[in-house]
Amino acid sequence: MKIGLRIFLGYFVIVALAALLLARVFVAEVKPGVRQAMEDTLIDSANVLAELATDDLLAGRINDGNFARRVRALRGRDIGADIWGFDKRAANYRLYVTDARGIVVFDSAGNDVGKDYSRWNDVYLTLRGRYGARSTRSDPADPNSTVMHVAAPIRDGDRIIGVLTIAKPNSTIAPFIERSQAVVMRWGIVLMGVALLVGLVAAWWLSRQLGNLRRYANAVTAGERATVPDAAGEFGELGSALETMRGRLEGKQYVEQYVHTLTHEMKSPLAAIRGSAELLDPATGDPPMAEADRARFVASIRAQSERLAQMIDKMLALAAVEHRQRLESPGAVDLADVAREAAEQCAHRLSQRGLQLQLEVGEAPLTVSGDAFLLRQAVINLIDNAADFSRAHGIVELRLRSQGDAVQVEVSDRGAGIPDFALPRVFERFYSLARPDNGSRSSGLGLCFVAEVAQLHGGTASLDNREGGGAVASVRLPLR
Repeated sequence: MKIGLRIFLGYFVIVALAALLLARVFVAEVKPGVRQAMEDTLIDSANVLAELATDDLLAGRINDGNFARRVRALRGRDIGADIWGFDKRAANYRLYVTDARGIVVFDSAGNDVGKDYSRWNDVYLTLRGRYGARSTRSDPADPNSTVMHVAAPIRDGDRIIGVLTIAKPNSTIAPFIERSQAVVMRWGIVLMGVALLVGLVAAWWLSRQLGNLRRYANAVTAGERATVPDAAGEFGELGSALETMRGRLEGKQYVEQYVHTLTHEMKSPLAAIRGSAELLDPATGDPPMAEADRARFVASIRAQSERLAQMIDKMLALAAVEHRQRLESPGAVDLADVAREAAEQCAHRLSQRGLQLQLEVGEAPLTVSGDAFLLRQAVINLIDNAADFSRAHGIVELRLRSQGDAVQVEVSDRGAGIPDFALPRVFERFYSLARPDNGSRSSGLGLCFVAEVAQLHGGTASLDNREGGGAVASVRLPLR
């Protein structure tokens, strides 16, 4: 399972649990909160009505006096109220009054006059000077039929002479509770959705940052050119740290590898130079050497010295290219101009070998983005390589042609071609084949330099045998 998915699932579980807990808490608190508000309102109403009922209770006309008449008249009143979208047309209440013994002396419903309510909590507690209230089911089998009863004492001075109770069904506030619960749940779902969306974006961002760093690390491990991915915050700092570590490690490995390879490759020419020098040294006491032999050994020293110089120059050039991860300031480069300049630089060397260079450029603009110097050196290396394997008085062909969104640079010869066993290795560092004219070998760095330059420009390099004999080296680069 990918880390982004793990982060998202963990975040999802946390958000889901938090949302569920909050929803349950809010929903659970809505019902008691609304009922508490209703109870507070009933307490005020009961005390106001208790004061209004005092005179009729003392006069003994509580069931047929002005108080009773006004209360019964209220049932016919059309309230016509709109409470936050709920239409209220009539009063939903029941009001009853008991005397000091708890006997009902007035009932707005007209049902329980004369009954003993002294054992109900609302009456029992109020007659004893305490706050009296109860919630009782009107239908014992229906849990939703509860009625809230709130009582207030009727006093004659300091003496409690009766109790007035207001009863209101809890079902009258059920729509308000249900709507509040629905609002809480709806916004809870919206909040959870937003939180999950934020979590999804955050998980995607984290996964993307880590994925870029992982791909960068894999590319470094594979020895590929890779640039540090753009990242923010700690990921950017981590990328910079990885790049610094990579540079230092590669620098050490690069030096170790090149020192080892250079010493290995220099042994052969140094041995030839030392052997020739010993033979030319008159202090050895050997008989005088013939002039022809002396000239041959001097030429050998000169050739091996040139080979060492070329090897060092090419190694320095290759090291400069291999160490670069990207082109710092790529510009528009016309490959036709690059090819002409390379042909001019190689013309003298080719003429000394009796070779001709044929240049085929075409008229279409062939512009790439890159470094003109590196591209010119790569083409020169291809021309030199083709010249080394061409037959005497042969022709080296340099051709540029457009292929879709890319341009192909081809350098071909009519030599003996490349043996099959060598084709997979021609771009390896220090790998070289014997030249057909004298059996000597090059530094084996030219084609490696070409491949590195092509890769640095986002292209590829290849070397294959051509029909009719010879070989063709190609560099394919994307057009600008």
